[in-house]
Amino acid sequence: MVQHFTRRDFGRTAAAAAVATALPRSPARAADDKQVLRFIAQSDLRVLDPIWTTAYISRNHGYMVYDTLFAIDAEFAQHPQMVGDYSISPDKLTYHFTLRDGLGFHDGSAVRGADCVASLKRWMARDSHGQSIAAVLDQIAPDGDKSFTIKLKEPFSLMLEALGKVSSLAAFIMPERIANTDPFTQITESIGSGPFKFVKDEFQPGHMVVYVKNTDYAPRKEAPSWASGGKVVKVDRVEWLYIPDATTKVATLNSGEADWWENPPLEIVPALAANPDVVVAPFDTLPVPIMVKVNWLQPPFDNIKMRQALMAVANQADYLTALAGDKSNWQLCPSFFTCGGPMANTAGSEALTGPRDYDKAKKLVAEAGYNGERVVILDAVDQPVAHSQALVVADELKKLGVNVDVQSMDWGTLVTRRASMEPIDKGGWNIFATGWVGSDLIDPAENPTLRTNGKKSHFGWPSDDKIEELRNQWLKAATLDERKKIAEEIQARAFEIVPYIPTGQYLAKTAYRKNLKGTPLTGPALFMWNVEKV
Repeated sequence: MVQHFTRRDFGRTAAAAAVATALPRSPARAADDKQVLRFIAQSDLRVLDPIWTTAYISRNHGYMVYDTLFAIDAEFAQHPQMVGDYSISPDKLTYHFTLRDGLGFHDGSAVRGADCVASLKRWMARDSHGQSIAAVLDQIAPDGDKSFTIKLKEPFSLMLEALGKVSSLAAFIMPERIANTDPFTQITESIGSGPFKFVKDEFQPGHMVVYVKNTDYAPRKEAPSWASGGKVVKVDRVEWLYIPDATTKVATLNSGEADWWENPPLEIVPALAANPDVVVAPFDTLPVPIMVKVNWLQPPFDNIKMRQALMAVANQADYLTALAGDKSNWQLCPSFFTCGGPMANTAGSEALTGPRDYDKAKKLVAEAGYNGERVVILDAVDQPVAHSQALVVADELKKLGVNVDVQSMDWGTLVTRRASMEPIDKGGWNIFATGWVGSDLIDPAENPTLRTNGKKSHFGWPSDDKIEELRNQWLKAATLDERKKIAEEIQARAFEIVPYIPTGQYLAKTAYRKNLKGTPLTGPALFMWNVEKV
């Protein structure tokens, strides 16, 4: 059973854990400690398919098992990863890629151009950036055992950026037979060509995921930076531990029973920082934007006035304080793009920066014809980002006279359930809250939650032809100034139609034992290569 925590609960459990007694370890286990990296994961891994869902736990699983054709570094520069050589025709319509030597899947088969083609086709069906490529695609086909060609109908200037995007959805390469699975059906095998192998026989949903070193993996020679460069595995085994209880997480890291905790809540950080054997560090160079998603397919938020009513009473400070406490931990960000990034702007932002207006909101609710229908809020109680926001939005809706049904679950269950397009009485939903790494929302190409192509878009499935048209213009724009202007138009329209509620940004932390060297490679995703225990 998952416990239901508020921020106050997290603070109490942190204090209790600070004096927790370390669990004894057997001599055999102590002997192999340097070859086993034990990691407290952000949530339970329920979905093994990193193309079917944008959930970061599945994306992180993807980086353990799979590799990508290109990858970006910490300066957002693109580098070949699985690709050895490539060429682009003078008219920018033909891309030819040849894989580097030594690439093989975990089942012993070689990585072929046909595998890349099948994987990219599946990715293009689900990813917002991939869908943009598909819209101008003429042909993608193998061209020899180790190569393939992409031909376009018109130039697409962000091709390499799309193939190397670092976060959800990264273009992971799978064997052709697996990649041929329908994009809207989850794959059931985790076989890639990446630096770790998934140990299916030891997979315990709700408890532990196990990976072992892929001894056949051939790292690149370049220095590692984010997802690019040489992925050198320095441990034999990685154990991802799912621990829903906050007290147990603190005690497990402080006692040395775990080596690394991915995302401790900010209220717990002081209890960890007080331990001289623990390092608390920024999780990423960019802040984490958070949001409340609404379901456009089901009443009452299929009505624009209900979405506008929710926006009218939204106050980012409430959401951020509930999640992250002191103002030093968070930032207001009244933008649909990551604040601090090149596309963040203030167009339409008075909807969030002005005083909240309950009278206006109640009028909108009445005009929408709301008549007491049940509104289901999915509350992932093991994820502070999702849980704290669910409680705040529930309180706001109750003040508007909305019949709120907050349904508690763990994040793994929410990730699966949010994919349902069914009505409320058949297990559907109206609202859930989530967060993203800053790079995922940095511009219209990357931001999957601003795709408004209906049932092809992100969970919530907003539909708006104007934003889609503006997004296409942004992709084709020739200069940064043009793109900034179009981004302002996109944002102004988003504040009008409300695809979701932007609720601010916070500064995420990670924590690890000081005996980890190579420093855990923090960034937009989880990178576990080049980390060793001494």
